[in-house]
Amino acid sequence: MADAAPAKSEPSMSRSYLWGPLSAFGLVIAAVACLADQAVKFWLLVVMHLNSQAPVVLTPFAELVLTWNTGISYGLLPQNGPVGPWALLGVKVAAVAFLWIWLVRTHSRLTALALGLIIGGAVGNAVDRLHWPGVMDFVLLHLDTARLSLRWYVFNLADVAIVAGVVGLLYESLRQGGAAKAP
Repeated sequence: MADAAPAKSEPSMSRSYLWGPLSAFGLVIAAVACLADQAVKFWLLVVMHLNSQAPVVLTPFAELVLTWNTGISYGLLPQNGPVGPWALLGVKVAAVAFLWIWLVRTHSRLTALALGLIIGGAVGNAVDRLHWPGVMDFVLLHLDTARLSLRWYVFNLADVAIVAGVVGLLYESLRQGGAAKAP
């Protein structure tokens, strides 16, 4: 009687749920986005001392200003008590976990790139919540004319990564003729 062929090693269930074909790529993108965000914030605070100076004019429509966002996007639902910031952090952790599951299951490099940007931006802002009074925002875009003054919300590099990631997901969903599949 011939020896039975060795059983194929099947990937463990935990591995399939926690790691996918593009997880490393998405993780590198997330790490770069988060580290770039934190490095810029560190530089603005420690080298430029943005916290102790008036707005820095970059162009006629852009300035560097320091604000601490204690709420969610655009300063909505500001949290000043001891529970609110932790609740927002918990929501962020849940969102990152959901995005990671989506990343593990994707086979599209564009989706992995977009999800990595969103995850990196979310983690960058979450790091701020852990050691600052809120999320550090510093870019102010504005348009001032004789009749009109428009000011966008102050934002940071993590916010740019999140928006770029969302744009990437929207582009992919339009390019494929259907929405990018979330888990």
